[in-house]
Amino acid sequence: MTSTRRAPVAQAGPRAGAAHPLHALAGQLLGGRLPLRLRAWDGSVAGPEDAPVVVIRDRRALRRLVWQPDELGLAQAYITGELDIEGDLADGLRTLGRAVRDRGSRPPRLTAGDRVRAVRTAVRLGAVGVRPPAPAAQARLTGSVHSRARDRAAISHHYDLSNDFYALLLDGTMAYSCGYWTRDEPGYGPADAQRDKLELICRKLALRPGARLLDIGCGWGSLTLYAAEEFKARVTAVTLAAEQAEYVRAQVGARGLEELVEVRLCDYRDIEGGGYDAVSTVEMGEHVGDAEYPAFTALLHAMARPGGRVLVQQMSRSATAPGGGAFIESYIAPDMHMRPLGDTVSLLEGAGLEVRAVEAMREHYVRTIRAWHRTLEERWDEFTALVGVQTARVWRLYLAGSALAFEERRMGVDQILAVRPTATGESGMPGGDRPGTLREWYEDGVER
Repeated sequence: MTSTRRAPVAQAGPRAGAAHPLHALAGQLLGGRLPLRLRAWDGSVAGPEDAPVVVIRDRRALRRLVWQPDELGLAQAYITGELDIEGDLADGLRTLGRAVRDRGSRPPRLTAGDRVRAVRTAVRLGAVGVRPPAPAAQARLTGSVHSRARDRAAISHHYDLSNDFYALLLDGTMAYSCGYWTRDEPGYGPADAQRDKLELICRKLALRPGARLLDIGCGWGSLTLYAAEEFKARVTAVTLAAEQAEYVRAQVGARGLEELVEVRLCDYRDIEGGGYDAVSTVEMGEHVGDAEYPAFTALLHAMARPGGRVLVQQMSRSATAPGGGAFIESYIAPDMHMRPLGDTVSLLEGAGLEVRAVEAMREHYVRTIRAWHRTLEERWDEFTALVGVQTARVWRLYLAGSALAFEERRMGVDQILAVRPTATGESGMPGGDRPGTLREWYEDGVER
């Protein structure tokens, strides 16, 4: 009787499994050594031990990158959980971003033989196959860009996720914009930074009891409610998001502000009236669009009375950065447009407004977004129960990536204060017929 002896099972070594050829292929396509450690679906590992670890849990992640070899392909693989980053997500994104930027400045030169070997490796690793479907959380808008119907759908995709979601993410002010961090002391947190931001805006707008404020893109009413409660201003709040309008109206009723606040659910292009003492638009201008922005600035001018003030708080991009990006456009804020700060200032001036002050707040946004990210991680189970794992992963990636974009100065945020001068050039700002300085915006104990 003869017997056959089974061949010994190969022991996993540094070059065994999928990780090593995958790491080598990625480095080849990047034009240099991949500064990441890879762990593949078969448990194999390759790459420097002290580098951030990227985990590829499923071959479908590779297929996504074959079909979509860019930021969007990576994002889709992360959202579905086919790809993950161990440890600090921002650190991994920072390292990956630098590698991609380096590739842009030194594109690799692949020979015909390199390409053949790359294809063979991709086939052997299972990267070739049918294109995986996009995650369900991706926006699917139709119609002309920045038409009323499409803008309504874009705003709904982002802001109507649910009031419960944003109440879980944000602090008690429900302010979904950059805070203003004035102190670094125990007990001072995101809600304090938001209140300090609201106070600063109201002071810059010179609000007084009875002053008329138009709040365009009011969100969940943080500025509207603060201006009415603390400054006794008469506020017209405008939003295109139905859930936001419902929330603000409920807060107005609960706080007894019916005599001071009117909430309008409408497109900014449908705002009627004018003669406002002050006009504010806090991080809404990014949704207007490039071609439509001159008409938007003309509206700001038309709504303010002569001598009235206009405050625009808006995100910007550096001259060499795109702003937003494929992931943001597809999963967070469709049709969002950012421009360099100087371009926005020029457009405001072109509408007849006089720009009087610009305050950059980029570092404040890093702190604000990191606070939101901490909340997401600390209450992860609550978020996933509310919106599902994929949507929660969309927001984890969004918050980590956004904080990094502001940190690296690819994006900024600024408060721009302008006035509509009178026919004789009067601005009502300190230094004319009224002595004073702009220090009153920042000093404690200012009389209202």
